[in-house]
Amino acid sequence: MSTVISPGTYRIVHLTSAHPPLDVRIFHKECRSLARAGYEVIALGNHVCDETVDGVKIQGLGLANGRIQRMTIKLAKMYKAAFEATADVYHIHDPELLIVGLVLRAAGKRVVYDIHEDLPRTILLKAYIPRFLQKPLMWIVERVEDAAARQMSGLVTATPALANRFRSIHRNTVVVNNFVMLEEFVPSTRLEWKRRDPAVAYYGGISYERGIREMLTAMELLPGTLHLKLELGGWFYVQEQEAELTAEPCWRHVNWHGELDRNGIASLLNRVQVGLVVVHPDEAYLTSQPTKLFEYMAAGIPVVASDFPLWRSIIRKAGCGFLVDPFNVRDIAAAIEHLIRNPDEAEAMGQRGRKAAEERFSWAHEEQVLLSFYSALLNEYKVLKTEAMAA
Repeated sequence: MSTVISPGTYRIVHLTSAHPPLDVRIFHKECRSLARAGYEVIALGNHVCDETVDGVKIQGLGLANGRIQRMTIKLAKMYKAAFEATADVYHIHDPELLIVGLVLRAAGKRVVYDIHEDLPRTILLKAYIPRFLQKPLMWIVERVEDAAARQMSGLVTATPALANRFRSIHRNTVVVNNFVMLEEFVPSTRLEWKRRDPAVAYYGGISYERGIREMLTAMELLPGTLHLKLELGGWFYVQEQEAELTAEPCWRHVNWHGELDRNGIASLLNRVQVGLVVVHPDEAYLTSQPTKLFEYMAAGIPVVASDFPLWRSIIRKAGCGFLVDPFNVRDIAAAIEHLIRNPDEAEAMGQRGRKAAEERFSWAHEEQVLLSFYSALLNEYKVLKTEAMAA
């Protein structure tokens, strides 16, 4: 017979050393969902001060000055703060925190590892790692991550593909998809289609592998009479790429926004006509589920996306956009031009995307998965604790 838990009697600590304090998945989705359910939630990480936001206590550990400091001094501070928090569950979000997780597990603590991406496969995207070392390093990293993950109390993965990899390692593995918070993109607040800007949007991490050069070249190929702009927001992973691209003539097609907060993203998508996600078919991306894809759909704009099998199954079923070869800039440009020149079709695609987001890709469902996972984890903890006291 299961034991009913009261969320208000449990403290959950989320830890991140690599993500911003108000990260979408960590803070806006998981921490806020747990706080609304009644848990006491503390977020430890890259913040300069302590504050409470939406019921979540953010405990700032300062900003790390470079990767070396982050991997040494910051990790030590993270462990000290985590241990002092005396949580019922620790939820770590970065592979580098697995060492902290292992120490906490050795001390008898319950630790959840949240796997956002396929870490070993991302090594193939690291230009600073010599190519001849990438595959051997990938093999080593995968074995080390697997060994550490096996010792955790439970695993949360951001995609089904990641869950397929880890279920053979840990029986308590659950998928909490990074789906969209529908309330951020309310259809009634959108402009009439004819009043929207002749523009396409992309935001988030920017790099050659994520298709920035192809996006810019496609904009160059579009007829000047369309007066199109690429509304670009986010950050460059490699500063040399930013310096190179901003100096090229094709940059004149860009309205640069820099990093955008949640309101900024919603405002941007509220006034454009197309959303782009044309990343390269690297192994790390083929089975990914980019949040921006679902946010374009929730915002009611058609998408132009790389023709990957997983993305094809989503976009074709929803009827919400065009699939393209991400290396074929003429293909990308033709899809954009078609959507701009056919506003009724584009608007209908956007409406179908919104409907699909509401029915199949909403965070509301994933929130319930997360809460059920925590309830089961803490039920088991309560039963074991009761049995130990009885003995």
